[in-house]
Amino acid sequence: MTRPVTPSLTVDAIIELEDRPGHPIVLIERKYPPYGWAIPGGFVDVGETLEHAAVREALEETGLQISLRVLLGMYSDPTRDSRGHTVSAVYVARATGQPVAMDDAANVAVFMPDALPELAFDHGQILSDYRHYLHSGQVKRL
Repeated sequence: MTRPVTPSLTVDAIIELEDRPGHPIVLIERKYPPYGWAIPGGFVDVGETLEHAAVREALEETGLQISLRVLLGMYSDPTRDSRGHTVSAVYVARATGQPVAMDDAANVAVFMPDALPELAFDHGQILSDYRHYLHSGQVKRL
């Protein structure tokens, strides 16, 4: 049987720093194209769960040990990534400590959810959905 061609699977973690006032979030500035500020994340390895991949990618890019809180949603627009069709599971997570730019991150910074820089990919839409979640307690509905 021929194996179907499918989108690449990715994960992202919106990391809330629970030891800082207002629980700001951590964003990375991408070291490689496509450049820009982004939610920490990356590709899921074969044999890895989505949850493990999200925790691993957060640690690799920010140096933070995260605790996953909720699945915010799945994002699958075929044009969301200029490198090809990806589907991303986006989690809301919490952490404490000082983030450090590592691995694919050229820089790391902390932002309040209502004061964000210009973002890569569809992360502006994702963080809009996150702000809705913060205010309503509900994840995005279809």
